[in-house]
Amino acid sequence: MKLSLCLAPFFFLGASAVAADPPAIPNKPTDHEAFLGHRVHVAADLPAIPDKPIAQKKELLFSDDFEGAVPAKVWHKVVPTFVVENGVLKGTQTRDKNVPAADGKPAVEAHQAVHGLDIPTKDSVVEVKIRFEGASMIDVEFDDRNYTGSHYGHLCRAQVRLKGVTLIDERDGGMRNDIYEMKKTPENKAERDKLLAGRSVTYPAKLEAGKWYTLVVETVGDEMRVTIDGKLAGFLKSSGIGHATKSKIELGVAGKDGLFDDIKVWNAEAVKP
Repeated sequence: MKLSLCLAPFFFLGASAVAADPPAIPNKPTDHEAFLGHRVHVAADLPAIPDKPIAQKKELLFSDDFEGAVPAKVWHKVVPTFVVENGVLKGTQTRDKNVPAADGKPAVEAHQAVHGLDIPTKDSVVEVKIRFEGASMIDVEFDDRNYTGSHYGHLCRAQVRLKGVTLIDERDGGMRNDIYEMKKTPENKAERDKLLAGRSVTYPAKLEAGKWYTLVVETVGDEMRVTIDGKLAGFLKSSGIGHATKSKIELGVAGKDGLFDDIKVWNAEAVKP
Protein backbone atom coordinates (compact mmCIF):
# COMPACT_ATOMS: atom_id res chain seq x y z
CA MET A 1 0.00 0.00 0.00
CA LYS A 2 1.31 3.39 -0.95
CA LEU A 3 0.19 5.58 1.89
CA SER A 4 1.51 8.87 3.14
CA LEU A 5 0.52 10.71 6.29
CA CYS A 6 2.15 13.94 7.40
CA LEU A 7 0.41 16.04 10.05
CA ALA A 8 2.53 19.48 10.97
CA PRO A 9 -18.49 13.35 -21.63
CA PHE A 10 -20.74 14.24 -18.83
CA PHE A 11 -21.52 17.92 -18.33
CA PHE A 12 -22.52 20.39 -15.62
CA LEU A 13 -24.95 23.22 -16.13
CA GLY A 14 -23.46 26.43 -14.79
CA ALA A 15 -25.43 29.33 -13.41
CA SER A 16 -25.70 31.03 -16.78
CA ALA A 17 -27.15 27.93 -18.39
CA VAL A 18 -29.74 27.28 -15.70
CA ALA A 19 -31.69 30.48 -16.19
CA ALA A 20 -33.59 29.17 -19.21
CA ASP A 21 -33.90 25.52 -18.20
CA PRO A 22 -34.77 24.35 -14.68
CA PRO A 23 -32.13 22.12 -13.09
CA ALA A 24 -32.47 18.37 -13.04
CA ILE A 25 -33.66 16.97 -9.72
CA PRO A 26 -31.15 14.76 -7.92
CA ASN A 27 -31.86 11.16 -6.99
CA LYS A 28 -34.35 10.41 -4.22
CA PRO A 29 -32.75 10.83 -0.78
CA THR A 30 -32.34 8.00 1.70
CA ASP A 31 -34.46 7.95 4.86
CA HIS A 32 -31.44 9.23 6.78
CA GLU A 33 -30.86 12.16 4.43
CA ALA A 34 -34.55 13.09 4.46
CA PHE A 35 -34.64 13.10 8.26
CA LEU A 36 -31.58 15.31 8.52
CA GLY A 37 -32.91 17.78 5.98
CA HIS A 38 -30.26 17.03 3.38
CA ARG A 39 -32.87 16.88 0.66
CA VAL A 40 -32.53 20.48 -0.50
CA HIS A 41 -34.46 22.35 -3.13
CA VAL A 42 -32.47 23.08 -6.28
CA ALA A 43 -31.86 26.79 -6.51
CA ALA A 44 -33.51 28.50 -9.44
CA ASP A 45 -30.63 30.97 -9.70
CA LEU A 46 -27.43 29.18 -8.84
CA PRO A 47 -24.39 31.04 -7.52
CA ALA A 48 -21.68 31.47 -10.12
CA ILE A 49 -18.83 29.00 -9.62
CA PRO A 50 -15.38 30.62 -9.59
CA ASP A 51 -13.59 29.72 -12.81
CA LYS A 52 -10.27 29.24 -11.03
CA PRO A 53 -9.38 27.38 -7.82
CA ILE A 54 -10.05 29.25 -4.59
CA ALA A 55 -7.43 27.20 -2.68
CA GLN A 56 -3.66 27.17 -3.10
CA LYS A 57 -2.24 23.76 -2.19
CA LYS A 58 0.47 23.70 0.47
CA GLU A 59 1.93 20.55 2.06
CA LEU A 60 0.46 17.13 1.31
CA LEU A 61 -1.08 15.87 4.56
CA PHE A 62 -2.27 12.42 3.49
CA SER A 63 -2.53 10.07 0.53
CA ASP A 64 -3.69 6.48 0.02
CA ASP A 65 -4.06 4.35 -3.11
CA PHE A 66 -5.64 1.37 -1.27
CA GLU A 67 -3.24 -1.17 -2.70
CA GLY A 68 -3.04 -3.07 0.60
CA ALA A 69 -5.28 -5.97 1.57
CA VAL A 70 -6.87 -4.02 4.43
CA PRO A 71 -7.47 -0.32 5.12
CA ALA A 72 -4.54 1.55 6.64
CA LYS A 73 -4.69 1.98 10.40
CA VAL A 74 -5.29 5.71 10.10
CA TRP A 75 -8.74 4.95 8.71
CA HIS A 76 -11.50 4.16 11.18
CA LYS A 77 -15.05 2.89 10.89
CA VAL A 78 -17.79 5.38 11.64
CA VAL A 79 -20.86 3.65 10.16
CA PRO A 80 -20.51 0.27 8.38
CA THR A 81 -19.66 -0.99 5.86
CA PHE A 82 -16.32 -0.24 4.11
CA VAL A 83 -13.80 -2.75 2.76
CA VAL A 84 -10.69 -2.64 0.59
CA GLU A 85 -11.13 -4.77 -2.55
CA ASN A 86 -9.01 -4.96 -5.69
CA GLY A 87 -7.05 -1.84 -4.85
CA VAL A 88 -10.04 0.41 -4.08
CA LEU A 89 -12.07 1.37 -1.03
CA LYS A 90 -15.68 0.18 -1.34
CA GLY A 91 -18.50 1.62 0.72
CA THR A 92 -21.88 -0.10 1.02
CA GLN A 93 -24.82 1.19 3.03
CA THR A 94 -25.96 -1.70 5.23
CA ARG A 95 -28.03 0.35 7.67
CA ASP A 96 -30.53 0.97 4.89
CA LYS A 97 -33.82 1.12 6.77
CA ASN A 98 -35.24 2.37 10.05
CA VAL A 99 -35.80 -0.37 12.62
CA PRO A 100 -38.14 0.52 15.51
CA ALA A 101 -37.28 -0.29 19.11
CA ALA A 102 -38.42 -3.76 20.12
CA ASP A 103 -37.71 -6.43 22.75
CA GLY A 104 -35.64 -4.05 24.83
CA LYS A 105 -33.42 -3.09 21.90
CA PRO A 106 -33.12 0.59 20.87
CA ALA A 107 -34.35 1.87 17.53
CA VAL A 108 -31.84 1.93 14.69
CA GLU A 109 -32.03 4.69 12.10
CA ALA A 110 -31.02 4.23 8.48
CA HIS A 111 -27.65 5.85 7.85
CA GLN A 112 -25.19 6.06 4.98
CA ALA A 113 -21.91 4.17 5.33
CA VAL A 114 -19.14 6.44 6.65
CA HIS A 115 -15.36 5.97 6.82
CA GLY A 116 -13.20 8.51 8.64
CA LEU A 117 -9.78 10.09 8.88
CA ASP A 118 -8.46 12.18 11.75
CA ILE A 119 -6.73 14.80 9.61
CA PRO A 120 -6.95 18.25 11.24
CA THR A 121 -7.40 21.03 8.70
CA LYS A 122 -8.80 24.52 8.44
CA ASP A 123 -8.47 25.21 4.72
CA SER A 124 -7.82 22.21 2.51
CA VAL A 125 -8.01 20.51 -0.86
CA VAL A 126 -9.36 16.95 -0.94
CA GLU A 127 -8.97 15.01 -4.17
CA VAL A 128 -10.35 11.51 -4.60
CA LYS A 129 -11.49 9.29 -7.45
CA ILE A 130 -15.10 8.09 -7.15
CA ARG A 131 -17.24 5.55 -9.03
CA PHE A 132 -20.92 4.69 -8.70
CA GLU A 133 -21.62 0.95 -8.67
CA GLY A 134 -25.18 1.07 -7.37
CA ALA A 135 -24.67 3.91 -4.88
CA SER A 136 -27.25 6.71 -4.90
CA MET A 137 -24.86 9.22 -3.30
CA ILE A 138 -21.14 9.61 -2.57
CA ASP A 139 -19.76 12.42 -0.44
CA VAL A 140 -16.83 14.08 1.29
CA GLU A 141 -17.60 15.36 4.79
CA PHE A 142 -15.90 17.60 7.33
CA ASP A 143 -16.57 17.31 11.08
CA ASP A 144 -15.31 18.46 14.47
CA ARG A 145 -16.38 16.02 17.18
CA ASN A 146 -15.36 18.51 19.88
CA TYR A 147 -17.80 21.10 18.58
CA THR A 148 -21.06 20.93 20.53
CA GLY A 149 -23.11 23.45 18.56
CA SER A 150 -24.18 20.95 15.89
CA HIS A 151 -25.32 17.35 15.89
CA TYR A 152 -22.28 15.08 16.18
CA GLY A 153 -20.00 17.98 15.26
CA HIS A 154 -21.06 17.98 11.60
CA LEU A 155 -19.69 21.01 9.73
CA CYS A 156 -20.08 20.79 5.95
CA ARG A 157 -20.06 18.35 3.06
CA ALA A 158 -20.13 17.94 -0.70
CA GLN A 159 -22.52 15.28 -1.97
CA VAL A 160 -22.37 13.82 -5.48
CA ARG A 161 -25.24 12.02 -7.19
CA LEU A 162 -25.58 10.95 -10.78
CA LYS A 163 -27.92 13.88 -11.41
CA GLY A 164 -26.66 16.54 -9.05
CA VAL A 165 -23.95 17.97 -6.79
CA THR A 166 -25.06 19.35 -3.42
CA LEU A 167 -22.94 21.52 -1.11
CA ILE A 168 -24.15 21.85 2.49
CA ASP A 169 -23.26 24.04 5.45
CA GLU A 170 -24.33 21.74 8.28
CA ARG A 171 -22.85 23.61 11.24
CA ASP A 172 -25.14 26.61 10.74
CA GLY A 173 -27.74 24.69 8.75
CA GLY A 174 -29.59 21.42 9.20
CA MET A 175 -27.24 20.01 11.85
CA ARG A 176 -27.25 23.10 14.10
CA ASN A 177 -28.75 21.81 17.32
CA ASP A 178 -31.93 23.88 17.39
CA ILE A 179 -32.62 23.40 13.68
CA TYR A 180 -31.91 19.67 13.97
CA GLU A 181 -34.50 19.33 16.73
CA MET A 182 -37.10 21.23 14.67
CA LYS A 183 -37.04 18.42 12.11
CA LYS A 184 -38.75 16.18 14.64
CA THR A 185 -41.77 18.50 14.85
CA PRO A 186 -43.61 18.97 11.52
CA GLU A 187 -45.32 22.19 12.65
CA ASN A 188 -41.89 23.86 12.74
CA LYS A 189 -41.29 23.25 9.03
CA ALA A 190 -41.92 26.82 7.84
CA GLU A 191 -39.62 28.33 10.47
CA ARG A 192 -37.00 25.68 9.82
CA ASP A 193 -37.07 26.30 6.07
CA LYS A 194 -36.38 30.01 6.68
CA LEU A 195 -33.38 29.16 8.86
CA LEU A 196 -32.02 26.82 6.18
CA ALA A 197 -32.21 29.40 3.39
CA GLY A 198 -28.79 29.80 1.78
CA ARG A 199 -27.21 26.94 3.76
CA SER A 200 -27.16 24.51 0.84
CA VAL A 201 -27.27 24.48 -2.93
CA THR A 202 -27.65 21.81 -5.60
CA TYR A 203 -26.19 22.05 -9.09
CA PRO A 204 -27.46 19.72 -11.82
CA ALA A 205 -25.06 17.17 -13.26
CA LYS A 206 -25.05 14.23 -15.62
CA LEU A 207 -22.78 11.42 -14.48
CA GLU A 208 -22.68 7.75 -15.40
CA ALA A 209 -22.50 4.67 -13.21
CA GLY A 210 -19.43 2.49 -13.70
CA LYS A 211 -17.11 5.39 -14.63
CA TRP A 212 -14.29 6.86 -12.57
CA TYR A 213 -14.43 10.59 -11.86
CA THR A 214 -11.92 12.77 -10.04
CA LEU A 215 -13.70 14.75 -7.34
CA VAL A 216 -11.94 17.81 -5.88
CA VAL A 217 -13.36 19.63 -2.85
CA GLU A 218 -11.75 22.94 -1.85
CA THR A 219 -12.60 24.65 1.43
CA VAL A 220 -11.16 28.11 2.10
CA GLY A 221 -12.62 30.40 4.72
CA ASP A 222 -16.40 30.23 4.41
CA GLU A 223 -16.32 29.00 0.80
CA MET A 224 -16.47 25.53 -0.74
CA ARG A 225 -15.78 24.85 -4.42
CA VAL A 226 -16.22 21.50 -6.17
CA THR A 227 -14.94 20.25 -9.51
CA ILE A 228 -15.33 16.88 -11.19
CA ASP A 229 -12.76 15.88 -13.78
CA GLY A 230 -11.64 19.50 -13.78
CA LYS A 231 -15.08 20.83 -14.70
CA LEU A 232 -16.99 23.26 -12.50
CA ALA A 233 -19.51 21.38 -10.36
CA GLY A 234 -20.57 23.51 -7.37
CA PHE A 235 -19.90 26.45 -5.07
CA LEU A 236 -21.28 27.55 -1.70
CA LYS A 237 -20.40 30.47 0.56
CA SER A 238 -21.82 30.03 4.07
CA SER A 239 -20.54 30.77 7.57
CA GLY A 240 -20.35 27.18 8.86
CA ILE A 241 -17.82 26.22 6.20
CA GLY A 242 -15.40 28.63 7.86
CA HIS A 243 -15.19 26.55 11.05
CA ALA A 244 -11.56 26.80 12.12
CA THR A 245 -11.02 23.23 13.36
CA LYS A 246 -12.09 20.68 10.79
CA SER A 247 -10.59 17.77 12.73
CA LYS A 248 -12.09 14.93 10.73
CA ILE A 249 -12.54 14.13 7.03
CA GLU A 250 -15.04 11.40 6.17
CA LEU A 251 -16.16 9.56 3.05
CA GLY A 252 -19.82 8.59 2.78
CA VAL A 253 -21.90 6.26 0.62
CA ALA A 254 -25.67 5.88 0.39
CA GLY A 255 -26.91 2.76 -1.39
CA LYS A 256 -24.82 -0.03 -2.87
CA ASP A 257 -21.92 0.40 -3.84
CA GLY A 258 -19.62 3.45 -4.01
CA LEU A 259 -15.91 3.19 -4.80
CA PHE A 260 -12.99 5.45 -3.84
CA ASP A 261 -9.36 5.47 -4.96
CA ASP A 262 -6.23 7.63 -4.85
CA ILE A 263 -7.29 10.04 -2.12
CA LYS A 264 -5.05 13.02 -1.39
CA VAL A 265 -5.47 15.75 1.23
CA TRP A 266 -3.48 19.00 1.12
CA ASN A 267 -3.29 21.82 3.59
CA ALA A 268 -4.24 24.98 1.73
CA GLU A 269 -4.59 28.73 1.87
CA ALA A 270 -6.67 31.20 -0.08
CA VAL A 271 -5.41 31.96 -3.56
CA LYS A 272 -3.84 35.38 -3.53
CA PRO A 273 -5.36 37.93 -5.94
